[in-house]
Amino acid sequence: MDWLKLAQSREEELILELQQLIQIESVLDEANATKDAPFGPGPLKALQYMLQKGEELGFTTKNVDEVAGHIEMGQGDELVGILCHVDVVPAGDSWVYPPFKGEIVDGKLYGRGAIDDKGPTIAAWLAMKMIKDEQIPLNKRVRMIIGTDEESGFRCVNHYFKNEEMPSNGFAPDADFPLINAEKGIALLDFELKEKFSENEQLVAFQSGQRSNMVPDFAKAIIQNVQDGVVDDFEQFLEKNLIQGTINKEENKYIVTVKGKSAHAMEPEKGINAGVLLAKFLTPYLNTTASKQFVTFIVEVFDGDHYGTTLNLNHFDEMSGQTTLNPGVILFHREKGARIQVSMRYSVTYSFEEKITKASQLTAAFGFSLDVVSNSAPHYIPEEDSLIQTLLSVYRKYTNDHSNPLSTGGGTYARVMKKGVAFGMLFPGEPDVAHQADEYVVVENLIKAAAIYAEAIVELAK
Repeated sequence: MDWLKLAQSREEELILELQQLIQIESVLDEANATKDAPFGPGPLKALQYMLQKGEELGFTTKNVDEVAGHIEMGQGDELVGILCHVDVVPAGDSWVYPPFKGEIVDGKLYGRGAIDDKGPTIAAWLAMKMIKDEQIPLNKRVRMIIGTDEESGFRCVNHYFKNEEMPSNGFAPDADFPLINAEKGIALLDFELKEKFSENEQLVAFQSGQRSNMVPDFAKAIIQNVQDGVVDDFEQFLEKNLIQGTINKEENKYIVTVKGKSAHAMEPEKGINAGVLLAKFLTPYLNTTASKQFVTFIVEVFDGDHYGTTLNLNHFDEMSGQTTLNPGVILFHREKGARIQVSMRYSVTYSFEEKITKASQLTAAFGFSLDVVSNSAPHYIPEEDSLIQTLLSVYRKYTNDHSNPLSTGGGTYARVMKKGVAFGMLFPGEPDVAHQADEYVVVENLIKAAAIYAEAIVELAK
């Protein structure tokens, strides 16, 4: 079967459905969450869109308590899983193309979720439709499982698998080709300042970031009672660091903003953390105790180091690479307190409890406490496993690329399966623009991925 030719013949259909899905602003919205829309109206609408498509074409579908669902085909006792998600991170700033339109320019389809994970989801969906339309016999059931909270903690699939069948094996089209068989552990760390605020605190407020799994591209602070020359010094700081920002005086206070560059928390070195930069600028100006401790901690721990070296959280292994830390949410507020939420992506061989215990002691010396809010253990499938060999064989057939399996600091649904890996759809050499402004997917690669997924599904389910 020439799956690539079939996928190419259905390009218009593929693009239309992806555009329709991208036009649903499926960002977590807890402020408007209800019992019928646990993660807000957007994620629910995206889930319903996919399930309706499946139902219209005669697939078996199920909505599991409005948080996840599945589209199923085939017959047999065993189940092959394709785990996708339709929620997205906030768009953020600095977009040239509309984030929720799906505009195509020079062969690229732009939009939030284009590569993470709405594009790959639609590619896998086309693969299932092609198999069904060609009446390919399957000896196993194939189930696309759709989540709506992947970007904020996997609550969707955790709930799903409390009620529904676990696939015997499968893949998540939510990362890189050829495939990823080692996923780092993901921990959410909360660093809280213990010092109480004084009435004359120089740092009135500080805010940077919306999600721990994104490098914040904007930071804002309000300061008071600082020495003269702050305006000129700030302009020099911007010029030295090749960044943009503003400083304005209102009565006896200064409002300072800095623009950085967003990136995925699994690769914080690819972004420019606006919060860390702003803290670095403010450090020489702040002398009141809480203000000084807050910015000093940020600079000492995170400036110029993505690996947690100062707190002894750093660790490297050949299997999965460096442990990384991303201070994604930074907050200083008289009523809400002062805290830094950090997404830590730690290596497969990491001694988690031992490392956290030591880091807690070092953190206390800065006047902070350390709390582990959540922790998802690393995930690893040996390269010689039959699942990996099957998927590699299919990928190599369509690309003639014999690259070895990869590791990632990103967390995909593969880690919740009994035996699963992340399988595409970012091809080698492509820039990873997930979670960045002007996120896009190359249409030609989207079509190729659909062909690869179609053959992979048949191989796993025959």
